[in-house]
Amino acid sequence: MQPTIHPSAVIEDGAVIGAGCAIGPFCHVGPEVVLAEGVVLKSHVVVTGDTQIGADTVVFSFSVIGEVPQDLKYAGEKTRLRIGARNRIREHVTINTGTGHGGGETRIGDDGLFMAGCHIAHDARIGDRVIVVNSSAVAGHCVIEDDVIIGGLVGVHQWVRIGRGAIIGAVTMVTNDVIPYGLVQGPRGALDGLNLVGLKRRGVGRGDITALRAAFGVLKDGEGAFVDRARSLQTEDQSPYVQELIDFVLGASDRQFLTPG
Repeated sequence: MQPTIHPSAVIEDGAVIGAGCAIGPFCHVGPEVVLAEGVVLKSHVVVTGDTQIGADTVVFSFSVIGEVPQDLKYAGEKTRLRIGARNRIREHVTINTGTGHGGGETRIGDDGLFMAGCHIAHDARIGDRVIVVNSSAVAGHCVIEDDVIIGGLVGVHQWVRIGRGAIIGAVTMVTNDVIPYGLVQGPRGALDGLNLVGLKRRGVGRGDITALRAAFGVLKDGEGAFVDRARSLQTEDQSPYVQELIDFVLGASDRQFLTPG
């Protein structure tokens, strides 16, 4: 299918528009942009910079995708934004390209939902099936793994990692790393438990959930530092979900961890 482009849209020379794309009124697509097949830009959308958007992604009105980073150290160097397939990017969302000192690339996976007014900053890496609720901000260099839900009006501090399947409650400031499947809430985020609802919705078996709950108990009440408690969970026949949690805690990090109260 040929793309459909509204007469008022501005498509600069060099832009690549895939088959079946639909570009609405007053959109502006820059010269280095690549839109895969089936991408929809509703109206008044700006896509600029070295930006690629995956197939069947829909971008709603007044979003600005691929602008330069909001970082005073950015000096105009060549950087990129890569967005996967089937994402829903709602009204007034802003997503910036990377920085030279931060790896040069902001990356978003597949099947995400980015609700109205949220912001994804430079060099962030966002996994698959991530939901970022209205007016939340993910700061530079953050890593948000698959299946994370970030509630409304949340701020995620730069360099923070949030492990797979975690959930962040609304109006929370996340200043340190969050373990996989963790549940975080409160004005200054605290690790209050596990995302049991999310685990059950994903079909995780009772045995694995029981193992995760036991592991969380060790992290909460065990002896030694938080990392030492995670290391003590190592066994040869450990649940793969617990092993994922252990690997996350023992992995490279630029922040400390949110720990159980």
